Amino acid sequence: MKAKVKWVDNAMFLGESGSGHSVVMDGPESLGGRNMGIRPMEMLLIGMGGCASFDVMSILKKSRQNVTSCHAELEAERADAVPAVFTTINIHFAVKGRDLKEKQVRRAVELSAEKYCSASIMLNKAGVNISHSYEIVTEDSQ
Repeated sequence: MKAKVKWVDNAMFLGESGSGHSVVMDGPESLGGRNMGIRPMEMLLIGMGGCASFDVMSILKKSRQNVTSCHAELEAERADAVPAVFTTINIHFAVKGRDLKEKQVRRAVELSAEKYCSASIMLNKAGVNISHSYEIVTEDSQ
């Protein structure tokens, strides 16, 4: 896996993935940026959420759950000192669908947390306290 990060100006950078996708990162005005892009630590948090969400949805599809939407909300706390590393992260999944089995949803979240999500497992091994939660939202049959 490869990536490139190119300085644009001030606190703005352009990141490019090895697969050819780009993202603008920028700092707040208080740190010399123009607030025109996502912060690098936000990207890390979003990356973890994407990794875990990919796992959960893949597992739920394989277990033939009728999922109509799934979103993950992440909330993180950072150390007050430099480096301002993540100290805690909670990822909460809201899984919506028809006739969803609670056991399957719980198992998908557990498997992502314990076995498959490289990003959250790596951060956890680095000392970040990571918690996972979920809710099932029933979609009415129409």
